[in-house]
Amino acid sequence: MYRAIRRNKVNTVLIIAFFLLIIGGLGALAGYIYNSPTIVIFTIVGATVYAIFQYYFASSQTLAVSGGREIEKRDNPRLYRVVENLAITTGMPMPKVYLIDDPAPNAFATGRDPQHASVAATTGLLEILTDSELEGVMAHEMGHVRNYDIRVSMIVFGLVVAVGFLADMFLRLAWFGGGNRNNNGGNPIILVFGLVAMVVAPLLASMVQLAVSRQREYLADATGAMTTRHPDALASALLKLQAYGRPMRRQNSSMAHLWIADPLKPGAVARLFATHPPIEERVARLRKIGGGF
Repeated sequence: MYRAIRRNKVNTVLIIAFFLLIIGGLGALAGYIYNSPTIVIFTIVGATVYAIFQYYFASSQTLAVSGGREIEKRDNPRLYRVVENLAITTGMPMPKVYLIDDPAPNAFATGRDPQHASVAATTGLLEILTDSELEGVMAHEMGHVRNYDIRVSMIVFGLVVAVGFLADMFLRLAWFGGGNRNNNGGNPIILVFGLVAMVVAPLLASMVQLAVSRQREYLADATGAMTTRHPDALASALLKLQAYGRPMRRQNSSMAHLWIADPLKPGAVARLFATHPPIEERVARLRKIGGGF
């Protein structure tokens, strides 16, 4: 587990570097097309400022996008006490607890480190799970916090948003003829690059989410199972999530990798790019862990 935590810290640096490299490359291309080195400087500076902003504020963005409402113990004693007991058991700082008014059963964790973490659950999750199953799910989310998955996921969230913004920007430049104002004489590079960016950007974002999310889910399952010493409860909860799952009311593909179960309910083709490993495989691994106790 300690190796996984160290690997996640290294991955955070690599993802930020990759993000700055992509933005810098796009800025260099734009500077070449518009014959303006200033564009490169402004793009790199802007990317650096954006990366710093995302590091400190992306978790607030994800909670706002999901519609989460921070609660105290008196607001929902059952959920709050489960998280509080897990924090005491693991020796972790108590994270902020959020409740999302949504019938779709789901949960996620976010933040930049265990000292600045938040966990969230939907009302639909609380309705269908027993106490032991809810403990298993929240132990899974606390596992993401312990393993620093939340930091990596937060950076990925910012990266996906940035890629989407750039794709939209280049598409607008393509359609509204940005090259014509810079002595390019209708150079088709802008149009071609804009269309390519529009197609490639979502695929790139999905691949980054895939690379980060799938193994993180397996590790968080194992961490949660070791915390509660009851992997069958988490396995049962995952099966209920599969049976009763439905699309979230406030869907956002850029944060799909944060949830314990895919909130988008993709079809057969889309499952190739799903941010989560199959429930059946996760359940099989948990039952194998249970057999070792």
